[in-house]
Amino acid sequence: MTVKTFASRFENLARIRELVGEAARRAGFNDAEVYDVMLAVDEACSNIIEHAYGGEGHGDIECACEILDHSLRVTLHDWGESFDLERVPDPECDVPLEQLRLRGAGLALMRRLMDDIRFDSSSDNGNTLTMLKHADHAPHDP
Repeated sequence: MTVKTFASRFENLARIRELVGEAARRAGFNDAEVYDVMLAVDEACSNIIEHAYGGEGHGDIECACEILDHSLRVTLHDWGESFDLERVPDPECDVPLEQLRLRGAGLALMRRLMDDIRFDSSSDNGNTLTMLKHADHAPHDP
């Protein structure tokens, strides 16, 4: 398992994407799957910076990547404000553009890109977002 801690700054998103992208490739994911993982983690980290910390530089994001049997588990931990994952509404995408409210769009995207998402929060231990992605195919032997 690889674990690294990053300051909650948007400039660190590229380093976090690189970390999870490398782990996804080691897990045997194809290019599209690697991209899905990187995009989901980027969105999650952006949400941590914007919503949990209320802006850049107010805390750290711990990112852990664990390669499982043809799967990758990414765990993001922060010590910011918590929220109830189940209370975030799905975005309304079937309304006229001027009425579109995108609150929850990032979470909907993460749910679509990843196979499982779990969120735990406590006042003592902070917030933990765990996302799991399965490879669509088993790696081949050359």
